[in-house]
Amino acid sequence: MPDIPIDSCDTPPQTVADQAPSKALSNRGQVVCAAVEVLALSMWIGGLVVIIGAVIPAVFNSFGMEPGGRFLTRVFDGYNRLTLLAVTLLGLAGWWRLRQPRQGERGGSRPSRREATLLGAMVFVAGMIIFVIGPYSITLQEAAFAAQGEVAKKAAYEAFFRIHTVVRGLYLLNLTLGVWLVTIKVNGWLKFQKVPA
Repeated sequence: MPDIPIDSCDTPPQTVADQAPSKALSNRGQVVCAAVEVLALSMWIGGLVVIIGAVIPAVFNSFGMEPGGRFLTRVFDGYNRLTLLAVTLLGLAGWWRLRQPRQGERGGSRPSRREATLLGAMVFVAGMIIFVIGPYSITLQEAAFAAQGEVAKKAAYEAFFRIHTVVRGLYLLNLTLGVWLVTIKVNGWLKFQKVPA
């Protein structure tokens, strides 16, 4: 009697019908991940565009410098919380995509190296803004508002605006990286769908 491996007796070979539910679940997961990524990037990028294009001009056209500055500090605190939510959603979607098996020449739904690098850069820049440079900027802003005397006030405002320029530049860098990331994602989706040129 020939030796038959136990595994081959216990597990019947998979048919195409057996694989269909798994593939359908994987496709649904890819759609959910794509939707979550689009929503997260929309919050991250769109929120900043709205603040720069609408909120900042409205605040400084309606309030003085000190109340406007304090109001914008609260606006950016809220935006930073949304950014942390977006990072969490993008991280969860990326984690799910990494766990998926490779499929065909597209490489399944796994994030590309460019996507991962751009997202990593965006998270690093956001972390620098939220946890390091942003709080320091707020401290300098409050010192400028509290300064007494013309010379002290001028020096405090100069210190604040120097660091504020860095923060503003980092926000714009993150906006640029986000638009680039969306472009790469859309390009990947179009290639996968084989949209005719």
